[in-house]
Amino acid sequence: MDKHKTLLASLILAAGIFFGGLSIGNALTNFRNSDRCVSVRGLAEREVKADNVIWPLVYKETGNNLNAIYDNIKTKNGIITSFLKKEGIADEEIFISAPEIIDLEAERYQSNTPGYRYNVTSVITVSSGKVDLVRELMTRQVELLRKGVAITGGDYRYNAEFSFNGLNSIKPEMIEEATKNAREAAEKFAMDSDSKLGKIKNASQGLFSIYDRDSNTPYIKKVRVVTSVNYFLED
Repeated sequence: MDKHKTLLASLILAAGIFFGGLSIGNALTNFRNSDRCVSVRGLAEREVKADNVIWPLVYKETGNNLNAIYDNIKTKNGIITSFLKKEGIADEEIFISAPEIIDLEAERYQSNTPGYRYNVTSVITVSSGKVDLVRELMTRQVELLRKGVAITGGDYRYNAEFSFNGLNSIKPEMIEEATKNAREAAEKFAMDSDSKLGKIKNASQGLFSIYDRDSNTPYIKKVRVVTSVNYFLED
């Protein structure tokens, strides 16, 4: 009876070792296969036109009499807004800011007075989706000069700003393009390494970036996205 028990126990042990060895072998094979992968990135870029513009029209008034300065500002604001509306800019696209007043006599570090006490800056801002129209009006500022309004420039605070807000409309196509480019790179790698491209292990979408194409055409934007994908490699 003891001999039968001992034999049975030995058979069970041997079977356990055999199947355990198979399991370990399969696990090692699966581990090696899972460890064989390639990481690639796919790029997609596109040029788009800005769909919104913010255009500050800035002019200055100087003098010693604030009441007279305010009267001049009111008149010039009327000239500017009339010009804009006549050319197709709507009321809701025009914003008039409160004047910025500098009292030169109140400046602690002002040593030489220029002959007037007040330096007042007035800003009228156009915020519109009519980018082409606004760009045209920018080239016609001389028409305001003929009417006595000298629009100033050169102040970094009041540069025109162009933006693109239609990203959601092109996102799917750009992600598809970036993913396709990533797969082409992975297939080339697999071919060069005598392997076959397997399924996707994991993937991540990079952030979209939007920037000016160049400094001379800020109304043309470049949209860019990079997708990172990890693929399994098979024999």
